[in-house]
Amino acid sequence: MKVGSGKGRKVCITLTAVVIAIILLIVILALTVFKAKHPVTTVDSVKLEDLHVSLDIAKLRVDLNVTLDVDVSVKNPNKVGFKYSDSTAHLNYRGQLIGEVPLPAGEISSSETKGFNLTLTIMADRLLSNSQVFSDITSGTLPLNTFVRISGKVSIMGFIKVHVVSSSSCDLVINVSNRTVGSQECQYKTKL
Repeated sequence: MKVGSGKGRKVCITLTAVVIAIILLIVILALTVFKAKHPVTTVDSVKLEDLHVSLDIAKLRVDLNVTLDVDVSVKNPNKVGFKYSDSTAHLNYRGQLIGEVPLPAGEISSSETKGFNLTLTIMADRLLSNSQVFSDITSGTLPLNTFVRISGKVSIMGFIKVHVVSSSSCDLVINVSNRTVGSQECQYKTKL
């Protein structure tokens, strides 16, 4: 019998074909079924928890304390978990940061929607330093903006990691007279 006969060659070719088929299958699954999809951050509701307003007309000053309950949900449409790092939700008045609340790091399982109930309290000293507060309060409306940004990683098959950032920005108007949230308009962005 000759060394390098047909039997050894057949085993080598079969083994090579099986390895190539497995690699091809992994690549196809990684690019289709396990492809990283955008997590969706949604502001579900904004409720006015507490509002105390008093006007000092002699000093043209407004004393204000506002607490908002913001319900935010993050949906993970991926077939694998999404791990996110510590983040912060911001409350802004005319572009100026006036409140923030931390979001602790965590994980969202595959195809899961995780809800966050955030309580944002306005930093009155920052708000009252803005000269437009008095005119907004006397007009009966207070325009605010909430901004939530969550960044993390999606791990595909344990070795492919994709960095993902999901954010939402909601412009809302608080009606001072009846202490309710008036109009609300949100924009959502996701980057892979």
